[in-house]
Amino acid sequence: MSIFSLVWSYLKAKPLNTALNIFLLSLGVSVITLLLVVSRQLEERVANNTKGIDLVVGAKGSPLQLILCNIFHIDFPTGNINLREAEKLANHRLVKNAIPLALGDSYMNFRIIGTSQAYAELYQAELQTGDWWKEELEVTLGANVAALSKLQMGSTFESAHGLTKEGHAHEESKYKVVGILKPTGSVIDNLILTQITSVWHVHEEGEEKSNMNQPLSLKLIPGYQLKDSTKEITALLIKYKNPIAAIQLPRLINTQTNMQAASPAFESARLFTILGSAKTVLMGLAYLLVFISALSIFIALYNSLKERKYDLAIMRSMGASRFKLWSSMVLEGISLTFLGTIGGLLLAHLMLFVFIQTIGDKTGLAPFQLYIEEAFLLVGGVLLGLLCSLLPAWQAYRTDIHKVLAGN
Repeated sequence: MSIFSLVWSYLKAKPLNTALNIFLLSLGVSVITLLLVVSRQLEERVANNTKGIDLVVGAKGSPLQLILCNIFHIDFPTGNINLREAEKLANHRLVKNAIPLALGDSYMNFRIIGTSQAYAELYQAELQTGDWWKEELEVTLGANVAALSKLQMGSTFESAHGLTKEGHAHEESKYKVVGILKPTGSVIDNLILTQITSVWHVHEEGEEKSNMNQPLSLKLIPGYQLKDSTKEITALLIKYKNPIAAIQLPRLINTQTNMQAASPAFESARLFTILGSAKTVLMGLAYLLVFISALSIFIALYNSLKERKYDLAIMRSMGASRFKLWSSMVLEGISLTFLGTIGGLLLAHLMLFVFIQTIGDKTGLAPFQLYIEEAFLLVGGVLLGLLCSLLPAWQAYRTDIHKVLAGN
């Protein structure tokens, strides 16, 4: 009988004990893996979604809410800002470029964003079919929106106020799909893009009334003549012209205007700090499960050694070497931890897949993306099995066949 067949026979001899040890280790490893994969992918998505954005300017309120709403689109706006003030800021000497955003409505929980095509260029979005939005009430869909909403080229739909399907529907103004974007792996995949004037059109009745002596041509909305000084947008995404802007511009906005400036880098770091506490607790729980599993495996191997002393003595009397006995115990320990680690890795990715399917695949997380740290976990699992089996294996190596057989 080969050593592998021998080990497999020992594992099958106590199926419940073997399954329990593997399950405990799998549970601990799965939590570690899940935290690792999710945190890595969230960090990558944050970096991807904030790339090219140095500052977010919006209504005064929570800076973190401003970032979550206008970059990640997972929160409600803090309010609106005056378009004339935003235009003045966009022309500031420290601003390289500014992208306007107008929020308010959604379709099937996908947010409708009034903006310029510079916003799509920020994420290097490309058309899969159709064209970019050009006229009022024309929209270009993100890849996930098109896939999940079943909207196609030429489809029309009514927007709902807010971010819920139960929001008030604007039945009098229907959007028309004129283009669909290729997947980018960024937040734009979950957005519906249109003109800023489309957002205004849906929420206003009748023609725009002029209350300005001289219409204003806008840098933020090329070709649009501003006649109403009360027009508002939700936010500006700003790129600095030079490093000195990082020092001067946020302070100027926060102290000398009715607007608020928030740094995506700073607020994202603060968010990860907040989430870090929960991650630490869960990671501690996972390591405790791994420790309990390792202790259980050690006890199982040590107890099994006492039960197998006669078998080991018979094997020695039939010519088996001391090294073979040592190897069988080590291989049994490594097999348990290897199976437990593999099970944990698979369980983590499966749980992430189920979670993503449950919420409709809006997170952008890749459930089956692998990381090098998972290979380290696998190696660590093998070393853990070796560590747990060293003492029982040494006892097997030192088995005195004469004493064992004489005592039986």
